[in-house]
Amino acid sequence: MTATNEPTEQAGALLEIDQRGVAFLTLNRPQVHNAFDDSLIALLLDKLQEVRSAGARVLVLGSRGKNFSAGADLGWMKRMAAYSQEENRQDARELARLMHELDTLPCPTICRVQGAAFGGAVGLAACCDLVVASEKARFCLSEVKIGLSPAVISPYVVRALGARAMRRYALTAEVITVQNAQQLGLVNEIVDEDALDGQVDYFVETLLANSPQAVKRTKELVAHVAERPADEATQDYTTRLIAEIRVSEEGQEGLSAFFEKRAPGWQE
Repeated sequence: MTATNEPTEQAGALLEIDQRGVAFLTLNRPQVHNAFDDSLIALLLDKLQEVRSAGARVLVLGSRGKNFSAGADLGWMKRMAAYSQEENRQDARELARLMHELDTLPCPTICRVQGAAFGGAVGLAACCDLVVASEKARFCLSEVKIGLSPAVISPYVVRALGARAMRRYALTAEVITVQNAQQLGLVNEIVDEDALDGQVDYFVETLLANSPQAVKRTKELVAHVAERPADEATQDYTTRLIAEIRVSEEGQEGLSAFFEKRAPGWQE
């Protein structure tokens, strides 16, 4: 994967947005296995806002080093243990904001996982649209081992794993093999570690070949209709959405290109 502009941050997290509009957000704390603390959470929130403001077409979330992320930094946890309940609640809200911002980012998101993804890192993966993992990747909801709970990330992980699997792995803190993670729906593709970038590039190019507007609106669609009944309100939403897309500039261009047997303008 090659990004063309200079990173906007050299410590903690790197953000590069190339000329295609592909954003590469990289955790950059390999010395602590990319564990995150309050400072990194704040930095990631800033970077995601940059991605949103730039109108990026795809986000690739990755990390440097042997492991994707060890989850929460233990130094941070030790410091927060001395804080009051209200101070801990305010601190946890920032992690909740990070998960929500990643989950609701308008562009498609790809999580690139190598090595361990523990604790909150499972939440980061669950918030992304696609997860590409190496054959050596492993996941763990490890919070109960240190007397904590995967509370903030739970809505996203339950959605990815299902409630039954969440009960098992959140309560036992067993390691989830990458093969099991794929069977449960958390991981989309498993590849050799040296093929990670190639698989990510494949998904990036596949996404870029599609209508930017249609991709964005379809991501909104999935979020809106998930868990909702196919009632009159949902039917109204879906029919309105497709009607708006059909008469839009990109919708008209896509249909014209299809019938004229040529590439649509967004691929030029």
